Amino acid sequence: MTGQPARAKDSTRVLQSAMPAIADPVSIAHAGDLLRAGRLVAFPTETVYGLGANALDDSAVARIYAVKRRPATSPLIVHVASTEMAKSLVRNWPESATRLAEKFWPGALTLVLEKQSAIPAIVTAGLATVGVRVPAHQVALALIEAAGVPLAAPSANRFTELSPTTADHVRRSLGSELDFILDGGPCSIGIESTVVSLAGSHPQLLRPGGIARREIESVIGPIAVAADPVEGAHPAPGQHPRHYSPRTPLYSAHDGNLPEPSQGRGLYLQHGHAPKRSDVAIYQMPASPESYAAALYDVLHQADAGQYRWIVVDLPPRTPAWEAIHDRLKRAVTP
Repeated sequence: MTGQPARAKDSTRVLQSAMPAIADPVSIAHAGDLLRAGRLVAFPTETVYGLGANALDDSAVARIYAVKRRPATSPLIVHVASTEMAKSLVRNWPESATRLAEKFWPGALTLVLEKQSAIPAIVTAGLATVGVRVPAHQVALALIEAAGVPLAAPSANRFTELSPTTADHVRRSLGSELDFILDGGPCSIGIESTVVSLAGSHPQLLRPGGIARREIESVIGPIAVAADPVEGAHPAPGQHPRHYSPRTPLYSAHDGNLPEPSQGRGLYLQHGHAPKRSDVAIYQMPASPESYAAALYDVLHQADAGQYRWIVVDLPPRTPAWEAIHDRLKRAVTP
């Protein structure tokens, strides 16, 4: 959807219109102006759409938390346009970070490192570390360049709800609470970045995501898998037990057996097993983990917008290639 960039009446009021604008140079430049002025801009990346603010402006970052209704214990990832910009935000840059950045940046890998004091505490949930990444999306990179500042940017949705992979998803979730939405089309990867901490003595996988753990291990060797935190600040986003969830109750199926309760009209996301009931709508999910990831959130958004009382997902194989998918489904399933 196209639209003219709306102008704010003053420096504190949210714009009345946040309709998506096609990400042309004029819209990107306007969005950059808004970010420097402390406003919020939703923008596309290859993973999901981000809700961006100037990462060096604690008041702007506070608006992210308010709009998302996000707890202060969940830190934000800082998006940068280059490895050099990332280095300027951290205190130590180990050799393993160089190897991973050379291999995977721009791309769906977030590196957690000890932060510089310029990064406000609100960005990192009060922790001494910050997650940084260079997104592999031309619009995101152009926006960071236009703004001239690093962008703190979680997914552009309410906390714990489905991440957006289109500009329309953003509009339906957050609407006019944003100042601007850049429309860069559907996200190609469709799930969030992989988060790896290099802040300790040994690398740790904090969140599986768009780059498989085995790919990362092929560059820096074995990495441990961190347990989800029980309380206090989380070292990475996406570690809450409930996350990435549709509004419609979501259940998991085993060998086509549908769990109870499952009354009313339901949708079955089929992968390898046909449902052992005939009174459900069936959506055939893609066979490969990459295609499955690219489709997952969009399918769940469609299901939320339909006339379904419940959703059942036919779980894919429990193999390393599917690690990130299982992580998202585990957190999305209704308790």
